[in-house]
Amino acid sequence: MWGAPGSGKTTFLAALSIALNRQHERWTLVGLDDASSDALDHMTTGLITGLRFPAATTGVERYHWSLVGEIESVRRRWGRARRGATRSVAIDMDVLDPPGESFASGRAGLVTRAKLVDALVESRGIVYLFDPLREFEKGDAFDHLHGALIQLGQRMLERNEFTGGRLPHHVAICIAKYDEIRVLETARRMQLATVDPDDPLGFPRVDDDEAFDLFKVLCGVSARGDGELIYGTLEKYFHPSRIRYFASSAVGFYVDPRVGAYNPDDFQNVFPDSTGLQRIRGSVHPINVAEPVLWLGRSLAAEQEA
Repeated sequence: MWGAPGSGKTTFLAALSIALNRQHERWTLVGLDDASSDALDHMTTGLITGLRFPAATTGVERYHWSLVGEIESVRRRWGRARRGATRSVAIDMDVLDPPGESFASGRAGLVTRAKLVDALVESRGIVYLFDPLREFEKGDAFDHLHGALIQLGQRMLERNEFTGGRLPHHVAICIAKYDEIRVLETARRMQLATVDPDDPLGFPRVDDDEAFDLFKVLCGVSARGDGELIYGTLEKYFHPSRIRYFASSAVGFYVDPRVGAYNPDDFQNVFPDSTGLQRIRGSVHPINVAEPVLWLGRSLAAEQEA
């Protein structure tokens, strides 16, 4: 998990089990030790029944989970890909959730950046969260990306794993807080927010193939005016074929239980309470939370199978 402070890394993880349960595919998230199972239960329950966001990460949290499901085997014959039988897989997820400050240039936080880079070196799947609201207000996403990326590149080059001039990782780049008014309105103005006719809730979504266009525009409203360096740097360091973009929301839009569908005139699911803390208004319907993780899991499983 990679992203600036407040980008929603821990909330994304808390919503992951909910997102998997709400989809039709047979994928389940399970803990591999008591502490990780307890953390998964606590975070998920907090969102569903407590309608509260998890506390911001102050130290490095590490969770040992497994993504259990089925994938379809792909066999090649005479240069052509052929679909085979499905097979059960269990993809271990050693998830590192550090405080966002740990990635910033010139800061170490509670742990040295070297320890975080160690985890990235051993990882092959990265979820990178981009917070367009923070970038508009502070413009510091590049600060939390560039320094750690340089060190990661150095370490991978030392291991002779900087193949083809790029890093070997698969990266799911998630535009966080898609449910926020300014983000959704940007997608609407770009005519990217469309409704799947098979979606009973009628949520406006951005197709994965068009999410980069939204990402590029949102980077362009950086407070410092150098947001284009974010996507330029990511696509320089990682293979474009191993990058996919998603417009994500951990809590989704508000759904009135009396109507049971998206209402364009009443869709905000997050509001400040009397103390100024952000609260969740209604049921949680994550948008593009399971999808990035499943894409990473399938990509890595296919790579091992090849």
